[in-house]
Amino acid sequence: MLIALLTDFGYKDGFVGTVKGVIKSINPSVDIIDITHEVSSFNILEGALILRASFKYFPIGTIFTVVVDPGVGTERRPIIVKTKNYFFVAPDNGILSPILEEEKPEKIIHIKNSKFTLKADNNTFHGRDIFAPVSAYLSAGIDISEFGEEINEYKKLEVPKARYKDGKIEGQILFFDKFGNAVTNIERITNFKKGFVKDIPIKKLINAFLEGEKEGLNLIKGSFGFYEIVVPLDSAKEKFNLKAGDKVIIYEA
Repeated sequence: MLIALLTDFGYKDGFVGTVKGVIKSINPSVDIIDITHEVSSFNILEGALILRASFKYFPIGTIFTVVVDPGVGTERRPIIVKTKNYFFVAPDNGILSPILEEEKPEKIIHIKNSKFTLKADNNTFHGRDIFAPVSAYLSAGIDISEFGEEINEYKKLEVPKARYKDGKIEGQILFFDKFGNAVTNIERITNFKKGFVKDIPIKKLINAFLEGEKEGLNLIKGSFGFYEIVVPLDSAKEKFNLKAGDKVIIYEA
């Protein structure tokens, strides 16, 4: 059995190691893979899109433990979702909704059984106290129904959609990857004529990074499934002072 971790914990404070320690204390034989712990702090949308781009490359049966949880300690529910191929353990804050459009949920459990969680004197680290032990017990063969009560819905995340009309695409930057490439919400371009982000022209639509203009912005279809605004061997974010939410306009005619 495999547990895959995705969080915004970073590596400074020991949170990732603690989560792994809890998992291994309960099920020493389980394998753990880190997808990333560098999701931008509190950025549920970024975490959701990284998960969507990653999950299908994991073995069937993988348990995804997903903790980007700015609402920790509030009324938001901790849940387990079983799909045909995978399990997902996460806060019910919308982070699972993009992948659940592809992997239809077969069962959703609101985690309530304290038998499978840790006792704590605070309400700030559910990654350690709820999501890690639940994932570990699930990997050890505990039936999903034992963790709580079945529910029929989950919170949906509003992912901004690009608009296509009369040969014009209106989109926006969603987030940036480690290289400073700007991931947009544009999923298809049929016939690139010209483009702009803010008032800055986009020079070319390219198939490989090094085909791009080094002093200008370029578009490439990236591994997240969206078009990305890039500068070869440089950070588009830093070089052109781009920000999440900046408008992107593409003309196809």
